[in-house]
Amino acid sequence: MTNLPNMLTLLRIAAIPVIVALFYVGGEAGAWLACAVFALACVTDYLDGLIARMRSQQSAFGRCLDPIADKLLVASALLMLAGFGQVAGYTLIPAVVILCREIVVSGLREFLAELRVPLPVTQLAKWKTALQMAAIACLIVGDAAPAALELRTIGEVGLWIAAGLTLVTGYDYLRAALGHLRAVDSGTDGSAHASAESRRGPRARTG
Repeated sequence: MTNLPNMLTLLRIAAIPVIVALFYVGGEAGAWLACAVFALACVTDYLDGLIARMRSQQSAFGRCLDPIADKLLVASALLMLAGFGQVAGYTLIPAVVILCREIVVSGLREFLAELRVPLPVTQLAKWKTALQMAAIACLIVGDAAPAALELRTIGEVGLWIAAGLTLVTGYDYLRAALGHLRAVDSGTDGSAHASAESRRGPRARTG
C-alpha cells in the first residue's frame, strides 16, 4: 500500500470529499477549485499506472483499487453535478448511462474474477475515460467560466460522446461475460475458456 503508485490511487479517493465540500462552497472560486482538485485527481489516474510500470511496482492491491478509485471519482462528481443542477434535463441521460454502466461492469468484473479472467485495458476504454473526465471537469466549472469559453456546452457534448463510448466498451465486457456464462452452464472448463477469451477478446481493466 505504501509504494508511490498505490499512494497516488489512494490520493485520488481522498480528493473526493474535498471536491464534494467545494461544491457547497459555491461561487466562482468554489467551482474553479473543485475543477482543479478534480483535474489533479484525474492526473493521478495516469501517473499511478505509468510509475507502476516504470518502477515495476504493479501489485494486486493497485489493480483492485485503481478501477474502484476511478468509479468513485466519476460517480461522486456526476451525482454532485446533478444535485446542484449543473447537469439537468436531457444531459441527465448520459450521466445515468455512465453510472448504470459502471454498476453493470462492476458486477461482471466480480463474476469474471471468480473465473480468473484477465481483462487488459483497451485503447478505446482509455479514450473514453479521458473524455469522460474532461467533460466532467468542464461541467464542474460550468457558468463560472467566461461565457466565451462555453465550458458548459463543451462539457455536455463531451458527456454525450463519453456515454456512447461507455456503451461500446461496456458491450465488450458483456460479450466476454456471456461467453463465460455459456461455458460454465454447458460444463466447459472455465479456466481453458477464460484463457482463450483473454487472448482474443475484451478487455478493459478500467474505463
